[in-house]
Amino acid sequence: MPHVRPREKSRVSPAGFPPSQDDKGLHVMSQPIGPSAEQTLHPQESGEALQLAGRLNEAAAAYRTRLEATPDDPITLSNYGGLLNEFSRFDDACAVLSRSLALDPSQPDAWSNLGNTFLHLQRYDDATAAYRNCLQQNPAHALALSNLGVVLDHRGAHDLAQKFHQVAVQLTPDNAKTRTNYAISLLSHGDYLAGFREYEWRWTTHSSRSYGMTVPQWKGEDFQDLNLMIHTEGGFGDMIQFSRFIPFSAQRGGRVIVRARKELLTLLRQSFPEQIFFSEDDEVPPHDLQCPILSLPFALGTTLETIPSAGGFLRANAQKTSFWRERLHQDVAASGRHALRVGLVWAGAPHPEIQAAELANRRRSTDLSTFAPLADIDAGILFYSLQIGDKSAQARTPPAGMNLIDHTPLLRDFSDTAAMVAALDLVIAVDTSTAHVAAGLGKPVWMLSRYDQCWRWLSGRTDSPWYDSLRLYQQAAPLDWSDPIRRICTDLRVLAAHSAIPQKQSGAMA
Repeated sequence: MPHVRPREKSRVSPAGFPPSQDDKGLHVMSQPIGPSAEQTLHPQESGEALQLAGRLNEAAAAYRTRLEATPDDPITLSNYGGLLNEFSRFDDACAVLSRSLALDPSQPDAWSNLGNTFLHLQRYDDATAAYRNCLQQNPAHALALSNLGVVLDHRGAHDLAQKFHQVAVQLTPDNAKTRTNYAISLLSHGDYLAGFREYEWRWTTHSSRSYGMTVPQWKGEDFQDLNLMIHTEGGFGDMIQFSRFIPFSAQRGGRVIVRARKELLTLLRQSFPEQIFFSEDDEVPPHDLQCPILSLPFALGTTLETIPSAGGFLRANAQKTSFWRERLHQDVAASGRHALRVGLVWAGAPHPEIQAAELANRRRSTDLSTFAPLADIDAGILFYSLQIGDKSAQARTPPAGMNLIDHTPLLRDFSDTAAMVAALDLVIAVDTSTAHVAAGLGKPVWMLSRYDQCWRWLSGRTDSPWYDSLRLYQQAAPLDWSDPIRRICTDLRVLAAHSAIPQKQSGAMA
């Protein structure tokens, strides 16, 4: 949440909520829960009070009304500009905040809000300059300190970033947003013990009660004779990636039941037959303890060196896989040549209801046209669309020269996707759930990763401790896929020349 400055210039408001560096995987609520100390500083129904109450459209209208009467009020311009960030209207926010600072360049909150705008736009040099200007006015501005740390994290400078995060945490030790930014920095740097412990702070703003959970959270203790419910948190990819921890949790106690989205149930039941899974649409069975799936590494004391099952933990259905192998064999026969079979995914799922997740999705996603250079490598390669959702229609008009086959209408759930992937030679994908399915099967995956890549992929690596079969191709510059595609083309050319790819069969079918 942007920093809302009180109307009285002589009063200093407490630190607000920084924009989380979370993405779809580790979602943190962006609104404060209950009344804040800051709300008492503003008249009821003022733009500031409405914004702090989460009534954002009404707040925007109130700010505009006030600005019609006093268009040169720098504080209102600052607050309105900060609010525009929450609507993802970053160009408008930049203009409004620049006007505010032109009127009064001594406003630390306005500089902080402008820094947030530039951070969202991935204009990191400008964001750094704005946060520094804020800190020159107020060296104890926890919001700017934390977000300057986020900028450094996005650039892979985690050691330096954590110095800023630590100061921000010292200044506002009970601010869950500041703590969460610090957690993501630690995780990005591979410090999993401290990072997952710090990440538990997310529950201070988004309580387990809001998930409908009223029993205690399991934190790794033995639970003999008790029932533990593990439940979904994050997106499909998170549930798939962290499902590897389920059997290790079961080793510590009594009965484990797992609540998951219906699209995942068949795959999870096939992969973990000893566990009990039920749909989120079903009535919740009685249980004594609960644990979000993303808290399992914390409960189990996971480190970078103890991540389990990197060689694969998912199981594709044998009958479905046999169907797909025959179907793909027919495709190869029809092509008249020995073909390498490569699956493609170019976009993730949109999340318009969660700003941080939606913005991350825009940065991780691209269009099929970005993959056009792949068509020039070898006429013998058969590409298969694994893309679902709105952008799946792009498969109907592939780039010139690309032999692209679209069987996705036959994919009803993730078990179908896993079976088709098991019949392919390679998957090339952006950072989305299908990449987790393929890598979880032990299938070779070449993944395009955005510049400010997700914490789980670590910095400066092309491999992953989470998946032995995963190879990372990170952007060299924000929003620019040309370098990852160039490197993928080079590697695919070598692979196509050998007309084969090593198959990792461990745990692929059952």
